[in-house]
Amino acid sequence: MPHVGRGGNTMRCPNCGCLESRVIDSRQNIDGNNIRRRRECLNCQKRFTTFEVIESVQLVVIKKNGSRELFDRSKLLAGLLKACEKRPVNAEHIAAEIESELQNSLRQEIPSGDIGEMVMRRLKAEDAVAYVRFASVYREFKDIETFIRELNDIKRDPGDSASGQKDTQ
Repeated sequence: MPHVGRGGNTMRCPNCGCLESRVIDSRQNIDGNNIRRRRECLNCQKRFTTFEVIESVQLVVIKKNGSRELFDRSKLLAGLLKACEKRPVNAEHIAAEIESELQNSLRQEIPSGDIGEMVMRRLKAEDAVAYVRFASVYREFKDIETFIRELNDIKRDPGDSASGQKDTQ
């Protein structure tokens, strides 16, 4: 039986303003982020389309100096693209995963350090070279000894492969 909107789940007909309609057809878009619904007004029988969209939380990043700014996916992606240059790593996918995790956390404010650590975890699991590139900037390596120490830590970690790429076995 078609759903009839009543109470808190109503959609006003754009033709007559009636709050009662029935859903004729529902289709989810390809990425699953919204639903298109064809509705028919029970008063005037006119049909109209509505879209149901996931509401995203406005994320605020707390910078190291204490200032705050809105989360900008393009900044995250730019850092990932530099670290992953000429590496078999999908930076777009990692950025999307991190953004999704941040949205799902329901936190409105997040320290930039937390985002950096999320990137580090993913890159370490994905590609050691991209990880070290990102870490050298993120952790502000001051000298070659710090760089070598990080490389030795990666070599000792049995979860990462020696070739610099994620194990596929």
